[in-house]
Amino acid sequence: MTHEQYQSVMESLHECMVACNHCYDACLKEDNVKMMAECIRLDRECADICAYLEQAIGRGTPFISELAKVCAQICEACGNECKKHNHEHCQNCADACFKCAETCRSLIA
Repeated sequence: MTHEQYQSVMESLHECMVACNHCYDACLKEDNVKMMAECIRLDRECADICAYLEQAIGRGTPFISELAKVCAQICEACGNECKKHNHEHCQNCADACFKCAETCRSLIA
């Protein structure tokens, strides 16, 4: 992949991380936080792996394919969980997660 192609991947990862962090914070403010527990947990997992992969790509890791596979799995799981909730922040997060999962799959060798 060229630097420009990695740049768009890194942007997708960053957008997903931001969406997950926003969803995480908004879920904590919902009336029934216990109902949102799995969403909150997956938001954290997803934000963390997206941030890590973005940084790893930036420093030229030789493990892009392996990390992208894990990232795609976590993004998909987070997107599926967020999709279950009718909150706008959850729906926006699900969209970002699914887009990021697709982007990550393009990196899997």
